[in-house]
Amino acid sequence: MLSLDIKSLQQAYTRGSITPSQVVENIYNRIEARGEDGVWISVVPRKRALQCARDLEASDQATRKNLPLFGLPFSVKDCIDVAEMGTTAGCPDFAYTPKKTNLAVELALEAGAILIGKTNLDQFATGLVGVRTPFGVAENPFNPDLIPGGSSSGAAVSVSTGLVSFAFGTDTGGSGRIPAGFNNIVGLKPTLGLLSRTDMTNACLTLDTVSIFALTAPDALAVLNTCTGRDPGDAYGRPSPDVPLPVYHKPEPFNFAVPQMDQWEFFGNEEAAVLYEEAIKELMRMGGEQIPIDYSPFLETNDLMFNGPWLAERLVSVGPFIHDNPDAAHPVTREIILGAEKYSAGDFIGGLYRLKELQQHISELLDDVDVMVVPTAGTIYGVNEVEADPITLNANMGYYTNFVNLLDLAAISVPNGFLSNGAAMGITLIGAAFSDSYLAGLGEAFCGQRVDHLGATDTPISEPVERELVAR
Repeated sequence: MLSLDIKSLQQAYTRGSITPSQVVENIYNRIEARGEDGVWISVVPRKRALQCARDLEASDQATRKNLPLFGLPFSVKDCIDVAEMGTTAGCPDFAYTPKKTNLAVELALEAGAILIGKTNLDQFATGLVGVRTPFGVAENPFNPDLIPGGSSSGAAVSVSTGLVSFAFGTDTGGSGRIPAGFNNIVGLKPTLGLLSRTDMTNACLTLDTVSIFALTAPDALAVLNTCTGRDPGDAYGRPSPDVPLPVYHKPEPFNFAVPQMDQWEFFGNEEAAVLYEEAIKELMRMGGEQIPIDYSPFLETNDLMFNGPWLAERLVSVGPFIHDNPDAAHPVTREIILGAEKYSAGDFIGGLYRLKELQQHISELLDDVDVMVVPTAGTIYGVNEVEADPITLNANMGYYTNFVNLLDLAAISVPNGFLSNGAAMGITLIGAAFSDSYLAGLGEAFCGQRVDHLGATDTPISEPVERELVAR
């Protein structure tokens, strides 16, 4: 089976060994053969996707050169709007049919990408586990008894299983990183404001970003560069600064912060701890200098999101619907979102003050480091375990993720190996806002040394390819 990573697919198109319509036919055949796998909420009709592919095939070479995502199949998390295609946000009674398409998705389509469908998620993008959905759990491709990660579960699985080249998810507190780690793929959480957050059902408007899943870090960055655009309707959008942005070039030296060892948390999973230790050693072999730092301010920042007043943003977004339709919401989702009613305006202002103090302190901690490196998740749980203890185990998933957007940081999760139960695990590289290119370059170099295949289809990882890793 041809790998759907951008390099392989573009080379096949250039050679003429395969066409976009053949790729689309193969994908739809595989989707039908997989049956009810919990990945999709809605799929573009085969005929429509094939027509899009044939239109691309009919274009001349000059046109193709201006289509950086030519013939690349992709999926969209079903809280992001695609015009005339229903958005459910994981709740059938909430469904609506938008008239506009989110700008990132629109730019992907204009760049020649082919939309396959909209993917499953933890309802209202509230969760890191991927099981809070009435549409069935997206099956973890390495062990179906394990969670796929969330909330962008279907998006990650669609990439890992070779159904699309890339996928758009969202990330507020880890939803674009946790499922990447559990699916042996890359999950890029871009700098806030680069991708439009309008024309979607937001979890937390001030903290949301569209995220990108792909097989490789350069693929994810290529999608980011193509789909970054100024949306006049997005009050939180911002352009990249007009200064040269950092880019990692192998094998230049770098330093990386890690939590001091007494603050590591793997929830009893010793194998996961070993994988993280091995990742640190690999980074040091690559020329990195390890710098342990105090992780307690990051943990306090985590608490502001799910044990503090930032839950009120979810209440503003979908609280009125849940109040009017309590039985339509997943019970755990309803409990979490309506639980924000206990916070007052004073609580939120106090939280803003404390966040500013934490931001200042953490900025000092990270001032002399190039990146921070943490496990993407400390462990992984079974589906049955999470359903038996949905709140605590979900919270454990966010130990290394929740703080990133509150602190205005960029991050990328990359593969880091497997546990004995078959579970894929990742590490996350975290940097300052607009360090997306640097993180992608370092992540690609790490993967080239650390893992031998990507996704769940045995896509081999090649030697790190010399590609342009420059963010716009």
